[in-house]
Amino acid sequence: MTVISEKQEMRLRARARRSELVHALPDFVERIAAYSGQLPVVRDARVSGYRALAEEADPSRLLEALQVPGCEISYPRVHRKGQPLWFHVPVGHEPWLSGAFGIPEPRPHWPRVFPSVLLVPLLAFDAGGYRLGYGGGYYDRTLAQFRAERTVTAIGIAYAGQEVSAVPRERGDEKLDMVVTETGVRRF
Repeated sequence: MTVISEKQEMRLRARARRSELVHALPDFVERIAAYSGQLPVVRDARVSGYRALAEEADPSRLLEALQVPGCEISYPRVHRKGQPLWFHVPVGHEPWLSGAFGIPEPRPHWPRVFPSVLLVPLLAFDAGGYRLGYGGGYYDRTLAQFRAERTVTAIGIAYAGQEVSAVPRERGDEKLDMVVTETGVRRF
């Protein structure tokens, strides 16, 4: 079995497991927001979040909590297939665009920024800090580029039950620095 097929199989299991967890933890968004003070986020930091899809671990309240110390919140946009993500700060009440896979994305004319902290969605993670994403490689490419140019912290947002014994790895898979779950912050 190849790493690619292992990942595909794990994605199927991880989606089913996440579906169970989202229903078992209706207060997840509030619980992870309580850990905002434990994250390595300084006043006025640039933090990238994401707009959660159905059943995805939702960082919205955590992002609200991070705005209190004055963090600038941005969101990812696929500007070109196969390239690293671009990050933009929302403008007023302008509507979002529907991007790839129906993911709400910023408008291209919104201010582009380079965050120092990225909140990263995932399907599974392991004790080594590796994550199983959706297969597009966007966050891996983005983290590799950012880490080559500047200091960046990657924080996975997950249900504790999304942890697996080992995520199959390929060259180019980037590690998370930490993960926030309903049980706390875990550093790798």
